[in-house]
Amino acid sequence: MFDFASRYYLIETAFYTAPDGRTLSYKRRRFLPSSAGMQIIAEALVTEGDRLDLVTARTLGRGEHFWRVADANDAMNPFALTAPEEVGNRLRIPNPTA
Repeated sequence: MFDFASRYYLIETAFYTAPDGRTLSYKRRRFLPSSAGMQIIAEALVTEGDRLDLVTARTLGRGEHFWRVADANDAMNPFALTAPEEVGNRLRIPNPTA
């Protein structure tokens, strides 16, 4: 259902039987992992006009892994990490294979 690199890949698939008898599949809720145990390999400075996918592409080589950086920075809202008021802050870049 999901690519092996997706944040949802390891999340359990559940099933629901609708009143009309159809069986529907869905992924269970994903909870944010604790960043405390994450291996951090670098830090990235937020610059004006940055987007999280661009930071992730520069540091991890794959922009679609933005969620890894969001997790490492305890962000519920990934967009907030590169908001204009965050310019000059540093983002923790996690080991993408850990």
